[in-house]
Amino acid sequence: MKIITLEKYRVEKNQQITVQTNAFEIDQIVLGIIGRVREEGDRALLSYTEQFDGVQLDNLIVTAEEFSEARTLITDEFLYALRKAKQNITAFHEVQKEQSWFVNQEKGIVLGQKVTPLDSVGIYVPGGKAAYPSTVLMNAIPAKIAGVGRIAMVTPPQVDGKVNPHVLVAAQEAGVDIVYKIGGAQAIAALAYGTETVKKVVKITGPGNAFVARAKKWVFGDVAIDMIAGPSEICIVADDSAVPKFVAADLLSQAEHDERATAICLTTSKSFAEALQKEVIKQIKKADRKGIIEVSITDNGRIILVDSLEEAYDFVNKLAPEHLQLMVENPMEQLSYIHNAGAIFLGNFSPEALGDYMAGPNHTLPTSGTSAFSSPLGVYDFMKKTSIIHYSEQALHDVADDIITIANAEGLTAHASSILVRRDD
Repeated sequence: MKIITLEKYRVEKNQQITVQTNAFEIDQIVLGIIGRVREEGDRALLSYTEQFDGVQLDNLIVTAEEFSEARTLITDEFLYALRKAKQNITAFHEVQKEQSWFVNQEKGIVLGQKVTPLDSVGIYVPGGKAAYPSTVLMNAIPAKIAGVGRIAMVTPPQVDGKVNPHVLVAAQEAGVDIVYKIGGAQAIAALAYGTETVKKVVKITGPGNAFVARAKKWVFGDVAIDMIAGPSEICIVADDSAVPKFVAADLLSQAEHDERATAICLTTSKSFAEALQKEVIKQIKKADRKGIIEVSITDNGRIILVDSLEEAYDFVNKLAPEHLQLMVENPMEQLSYIHNAGAIFLGNFSPEALGDYMAGPNHTLPTSGTSAFSSPLGVYDFMKKTSIIHYSEQALHDVADDIITIANAEGLTAHASSILVRRDD
């Protein structure tokens, strides 16, 4: 992991050439899949499941027997930890729930906002070789708290044609209504447009690979989506109070996600930077996902020396990282300097992995600089708002001339007439 100055890092980034052809090629494949699912329905889903997952399915829906079997395949320790995480996630997200409100601004006038849960949502949970029960909780619990009418989940099957038992138990514990054994762009298309078996939804949430992300992009507008997530990111600001082996472990925890993941540490201390560099090399050698981590750290991992914490915070706000750890003295006092980050972890004992599984705040976060204008997934993502307006006859009469004046200025005389007909009646 290279130690460089902030200026050299900026030069590195300016020299990098962005390759667009890969996205174009993915889009061609994804659009073909979406079109075929819309045309052939279940037949396309079964065909793609055999092609991409190597599984021939008789039924796309997880059965009650499969849910029961999953319960026998997990440990008591896992169930205890899952329920503890569910409790923490629920407690945090319940505070986010908004209520309808009304105000009597003046006599004869009632204005307000009606808050309504979405009718249906589809949650995408990556699967196949990996299992992400935490993703199930982070997507389903806010939807449940919001009061969504129907929560569907899609996830790729394993080679045996079943869904990972940890994922199934998480879905049951979180209140998912139905689970479909489909993944990839075809699952996104099925949720967006429906098939003989899959009932369409009004919004799709959850992370996935590049094909899933591009599929979400292409169905957006026909359905809502949460975000188009990119590779995972972590940025750590550290001073001499930070522990090098802690910081190294946290950088590697994100690097193991993907070869394209970004892991950056900003520090004012050259001696800390050197100690961290040695610790990263030491921990990589012992890592289970060494191959992925080495590529990620080599390509996108950097230790950046800065002259001051103020310079570090300025860089952070321009980077707008998904995860930010402030491993400095009195980190709570530094919060006012941070404007752009998906989630902020304070101190030596608040690692990013804590947020992934147990703390309570959502781990579905904006990536690729989008935390500059986006928020973590929350209850608010599963609700919509409707404006309420009521005027009495007299209240409308009092503002009629003003409305008519503005409408005529815009040349919308039929708007003006709809007021005139009431004023002159």
